[in-house]
Amino acid sequence: MNTDSHYKLKHFIPWTRTKIYKMLVLSTIPTLIFYFFGWTWLAIPWVPVALLGTATAFISGFKNTQTYNRTWEARQIYGAIINSSRALGIMVKDFVRSGDKAKESELHKEIIYRHFAWLTAMRFQLRETKSWENVKTRSYYKEYLQYYKVPEWETKLSDELKPFLSQEELKYILTTKNRATQILASQSDHLRKLNEEGSISDYNYVALENQLKDLYDQQGKCERIKNFPYPRQFTSVNLYFTNMLCFLLPLGFIGEFAKMTEKFGEHIIWFAIPFSVFIGWVFLVLEQIGESSENPFEGNPNDIPITQISRNIEIDLREMLGETDLPPALQPVNNILM
Repeated sequence: MNTDSHYKLKHFIPWTRTKIYKMLVLSTIPTLIFYFFGWTWLAIPWVPVALLGTATAFISGFKNTQTYNRTWEARQIYGAIINSSRALGIMVKDFVRSGDKAKESELHKEIIYRHFAWLTAMRFQLRETKSWENVKTRSYYKEYLQYYKVPEWETKLSDELKPFLSQEELKYILTTKNRATQILASQSDHLRKLNEEGSISDYNYVALENQLKDLYDQQGKCERIKNFPYPRQFTSVNLYFTNMLCFLLPLGFIGEFAKMTEKFGEHIIWFAIPFSVFIGWVFLVLEQIGESSENPFEGNPNDIPITQISRNIEIDLREMLGETDLPPALQPVNNILM
C-alpha cells in the first residue's frame, strides 16, 4: 500500500516508461515512412480510430472498476479479520477459566499465540506467487522491488511460526498443505479438550467455535480472491483493444495533420508523434493500473498491507495478555507498507 498522497513522477514515469518507448516506436516509424517515402496510403480516417478509442475507454473503465472492487473486497475481509481477532482475544480471556491462575494465563497465551500462527500462515499463503500474477514477471514491477521488501519472501514460514507453536505442533503443521486451515483445526481441537475438562462452559465453547467458523469464512474469502484471477477473457479483450488503438493512433493523427500541410507546411506532420505518444500512453497506463489492482495479495506496491495488519493484531492481543515487551509496529519503507 502506498502511504503517500500520490505516486511521485520520479517513480510513476519510470514505472510506465516502457509504454512511452512503445508509443515512440509505433508513432515514429509510420511518420518517417509517410514523410520521406510519400506513402500517403498510411493515413487513415479519424472516425474508426475515434470509435475504437471510445470502445477501449469503456472496456478499460470496466476493468479498472472490477479490479478495484477485488482490492477493496480484500481490504474489507482483512478488516473483518481484525474485528474477529479482537473478539477472539477478549472471549479467550473471559471464557477460559482455571483454578490455577498461572495455568489460566498459560492457556490464554497458548490459544492467542496459536491465533498469531494462523495470521502468519495466512499471509505466507496469500503471498505465494501464482502463474497469472505479474509482480515477478513484469519488468516494471521487478524494478520497483528495489524500493521495498516483501517480508514473506525474505523469511521462512517455519522460523516465523516457531515463537507461536509448540515444537510438536509446529512439526505437524509444516507437513500439511493448507497450514492456516490446519492451525484453526488444531485450535478447535484444543478448545474441545478444554470444554471436556471444564475449563470452558458449553455455552462459551459454542461461542468460541463460532469465532473460529468466522475466521474460516474470512480465510475462504481471501483464498477465493487469491486463487481465482480476474477473468482472462476480459483481460485479453482490454489488452488487444488497447494495443490495436495504439497501433492505429499514429495513422489517424498522420491523416489529420496531413490535412493541415497546405496551411502550416509539411513539417506539421511531425506533430503526429507527440500527440500519438501522449494519447497512447494514457490508454496503456490505464491498462497497467488495472493490472496492478487485479491481485491484491501478490506483493506489489498496491497490495493490501496484510503484514502490517497482522502485526497490529498481534500487538493488540499481546496487550490483552498483559505483555509489555511488544513487537514494533511496521512502518512504510519509501512510502510502501506491506
